[in-house]
Amino acid sequence: MNKQSIYGLTFEQLTEWLIEYGHRKFRASQVWDWLYRKRVTEFSEMLDVNKECIQLLADHFTIQTLSEHVKQESSDGTIKFLFKLEDGNLIETVLMRQKYGLAVCVTTQVGCNIGCSFCASGLIKKSRDLTSGEIVEQIMKAQHHLDQAQLDEKVSHVVVMGIGEPFDNFVNLVDFLQVIKDQKGLAIGAKRITVSTSGLPDKIIEFTDADLQVNLAISLHAPNNELRTQIMKINRAYPIEKLMQAVEYYLSKTNRRIMFEYILLKDVNDRKEHALELAELIRDKQDFASVNLIPYNPVDEHSQYQRSDQESILAFYDTLKKQGINCTVRLEHGADIDAACGQLRSKQMKQSEEDISDQDRFALG
Repeated sequence: MNKQSIYGLTFEQLTEWLIEYGHRKFRASQVWDWLYRKRVTEFSEMLDVNKECIQLLADHFTIQTLSEHVKQESSDGTIKFLFKLEDGNLIETVLMRQKYGLAVCVTTQVGCNIGCSFCASGLIKKSRDLTSGEIVEQIMKAQHHLDQAQLDEKVSHVVVMGIGEPFDNFVNLVDFLQVIKDQKGLAIGAKRITVSTSGLPDKIIEFTDADLQVNLAISLHAPNNELRTQIMKINRAYPIEKLMQAVEYYLSKTNRRIMFEYILLKDVNDRKEHALELAELIRDKQDFASVNLIPYNPVDEHSQYQRSDQESILAFYDTLKKQGINCTVRLEHGADIDAACGQLRSKQMKQSEEDISDQDRFALG
């Protein structure tokens, strides 16, 4: 039976667990410090924690549940990790160098059921949710990489935009956020964390009520129901009207800004008329909203979609700006490696299937 990841416990949960097993409250602070400030990878390295507590932790928990399967490094400093989980599944995590610091993009599910027709992540259907510990450990693996480079660098920003729908794994997502925000540990500020959702209205409301103070991004990608349903099947269940009602609730309750993500697909959703329609859709929210335009990273399995040309991207941007909409064009990272989310995982799994097929053919001789 696999042990639970120690990273899956919030500080409060760790404290309660240790007290339940007869240890005093200060032990939790010691363990937490070793995990997130000194960043040990074995319980035996926690030098000021008594042997009884060390053994108890080792009997019930593990620190390492992810192993590095593949690592790709880009010329721009982006690093894409393909991690293998204890059950053999593969997930992606990306470390990006930004002007404002070091950002890590984490995955929340093994596969994805949202079914966006342009996305590499959805090529393989969801098999399970990641535990909160498996999500936290992605941050820790990236931080351990930085520690080993001895550059005195720390992960400063987190985006929950990897494989899977974060709000479809809500409880583990919330525990993950509580762990990485904790001021006694990684202390990543709430304003430096962004969670992206394809648009689950009920969960947006629950997220709002949880008052986590982190940023929210909506993967919109189309300005009307017909087009959004065409490229994102989730829109059949949650059309734009329902999504916008949840967005309005979020804005009214939090008074925080929101970001709409919009992938530009050549001759699909990148024309001036689409920009004008998008501006009209969010006009009443423009004081608290921004649009992040994303140049598309082509995926072999979705050859029907191509990247918008630079002229179309700039024209779309200019149209939004002239309509008074705050917008940006996302800076690209890792263009010389498998840049699209889920692409590296998909390629590795496809290669594994081909290797097995080759072995079968050889066996059949």
